[in-house]
Amino acid sequence: MPRQFEIPTFYRSPILSVIKSSRKTQDRLRKDFSPSVLDLGKVRFKLARHFGFCYGVENAIEIAYKAIEENPGKAIYLLSEMIHNPHVNQDLQSRGVRFLMKTDGSQLIPFETLKPQDVVIVPAFGTTVEMFNRLADIGINPRTYNTTCPFVEKVWNRAEQMGAQGYTVVIHGFDNHEETRATFSHARQTAPSVMIRNMEEAEKLAVFVRGERPPEEFYEVFPGRFSPNFNAAVDLQRIGVVNQTTMLATETQAISEYLRNAVIARFGESSLSSHFADTRDTLCYATSENQDAVYGLLDSGGDLAIVVGGYNSSNTSHLVELCEERLPTYYIRDADEILSAQAIRHLDMKAAAVVTTSDWLKKNGSSAGPIEILVTAGASCPDATVDAIIQKVAGIANCADRIEEALRVFA
Repeated sequence: MPRQFEIPTFYRSPILSVIKSSRKTQDRLRKDFSPSVLDLGKVRFKLARHFGFCYGVENAIEIAYKAIEENPGKAIYLLSEMIHNPHVNQDLQSRGVRFLMKTDGSQLIPFETLKPQDVVIVPAFGTTVEMFNRLADIGINPRTYNTTCPFVEKVWNRAEQMGAQGYTVVIHGFDNHEETRATFSHARQTAPSVMIRNMEEAEKLAVFVRGERPPEEFYEVFPGRFSPNFNAAVDLQRIGVVNQTTMLATETQAISEYLRNAVIARFGESSLSSHFADTRDTLCYATSENQDAVYGLLDSGGDLAIVVGGYNSSNTSHLVELCEERLPTYYIRDADEILSAQAIRHLDMKAAAVVTTSDWLKKNGSSAGPIEILVTAGASCPDATVDAIIQKVAGIANCADRIEEALRVFA
């Protein structure tokens, strides 16, 4: 039986708990990616099969609140945001937890002020080997309240194994993201490592893998994103790909396949296993499930999509990208962004700005019937936040009184 975490009840949702419980009973193997439909007459919500808190986030929240409960009167710090959700981070701060750094690594509180008796919580993204050591040098055990996602640690362990087998670790992720910085730090302890952001950079790397460009030029193409003493002439002959677990799973798979083909082009199919490590088992199940659920959601059709999550959430942004390919999509962090039936405030990722869109709650096209709204959320988004959004939209559409009746379908 899957582990049940102790999560504060204010993160739970009366609406979604009924729906998710019903789907769990009907689909125990989690293979049905069709959405759940909450039909309120004027508005029909289509909810992604999988969304919201994942295993790693629930694990992190349980540990963080346990740290607060077990250490009354002590100074409690987080290295940086525990997860990329403003409401979770704000609640922790309201309980006295202070952040030592911003997500970009810049300092908020000097480490020199820390004392051995202080409590430091490691975020779900993990942290670098250097940071673990720095805290230990102060006299703080950074592993007492280490909320690092087990799937992130799985990537670290696989990278260590690859290093022991003589492979170079290629990390697909944003080099300015906490998780990627942490993975790079752990990987480079035992293996040559390099970070790439996307397929475009994978193509640039493949040129060196195939031996089509002088290896000394590698350092100019990937400045600051390779491990110390990286030898491009040697270290790109045996490689394997891992990822920042919140990246688009299909993109990581495509990058891995592209580099695999580059290896074949240079060394031949018969020598593949000697030059390319199989790392498919490192992909995060929750990231993959949430993205697969969005594909199922989009295939069901709709008029618009609402994607909920922190505006600095990598995994949420990828869900937005998938939805934007098909229909009008509004990336919002909570119900307060829904101003009225005529206006919604949301993040425009292309413009990198929060904008307000008018006349948003409407049919997409000339077809009759209820407005169909596709709904999903990032892995760090509480169900309570999505619940409040459903209730707000239902209220402005004058159909909130239908929610209780609509839930009977899932009873």
